[in-house]
Amino acid sequence: MKNRFLFALPLVATLALPVVAQQSNPAPDQQPTAQSQTADSNSPMANPDKQLEPLQPQTREGFWGHLNPFARKKYVQKQLAPIRDRANELDELTANNSRMLKDVDARATAGIQRADAHATLADQHAIEAGNRAQMAHQTAQQADTHLQSVSQVVQNIDQYQSANQVEIRFRPGASTLSKSAKEALDQLAETMKDQKGYVVEVQGFTPGRGAASIQQSQHLADSVVRYLVINHQIPVYRIYELGLGNAKVQTASDDTTKHARGSRVEVTLLKNGVGELTQQQASQQSPSMSQPQ
Repeated sequence: MKNRFLFALPLVATLALPVVAQQSNPAPDQQPTAQSQTADSNSPMANPDKQLEPLQPQTREGFWGHLNPFARKKYVQKQLAPIRDRANELDELTANNSRMLKDVDARATAGIQRADAHATLADQHAIEAGNRAQMAHQTAQQADTHLQSVSQVVQNIDQYQSANQVEIRFRPGASTLSKSAKEALDQLAETMKDQKGYVVEVQGFTPGRGAASIQQSQHLADSVVRYLVINHQIPVYRIYELGLGNAKVQTASDDTTKHARGSRVEVTLLKNGVGELTQQQASQQSPSMSQPQ
């Protein structure tokens, strides 16, 4: 009996030693509430700008030192809890940083798209401004050309050039227009339709001498003027009429002059540059009106 008791005594002492060693290390079981609150306040989620402090190892070794061969599961979990919390904090920081990076990337992409849209709009405005400048330059050139044309016309406003001439023949002693004479006057009047800047010169010639010849040539010129005014509505202020009788006229073949032979009336159409200027304006306006707006 005594031998059994002596044998069991070392075994009991061996089993009691781990319990005493765990009770001698109060750090895991007796952490105050203030320390937990301090850890929460120092968490990276509460203060993202504050750097995490490294975990401090336990300086108290206890009865067994760093490794307790008889440690219980609860004791091991309490030892690993700070490491697990720190790993969770790092995961949260990583997730938060990922969200912030995605947000920054989305805002940068939106900013780039807005900048690209503004650049495209600026390019369109620049193209429109260039087109308008080109149109303004063309308009200025047209205005300059038109101004030069108008200046030239104004300088030569009283300079009339012969555009067409018709000779009307009469039988001796008659002042009535023949059919062929009327046709010739009709063709001449057709060229004067809707024209500007022209005058009509009517000169009557008859053989003979004295006032009788002049009066007869005036009657012939009157018959021509009357036909143009009544039948073709030629304004009277555009017609210059004169009976010359048997006055000497310059021949077309040479520079010599001679008396008129036979009764006749010369009708000459004279034009200045006003008519050509009007035609130029009409030709310049017609292409611009035909273009779609």
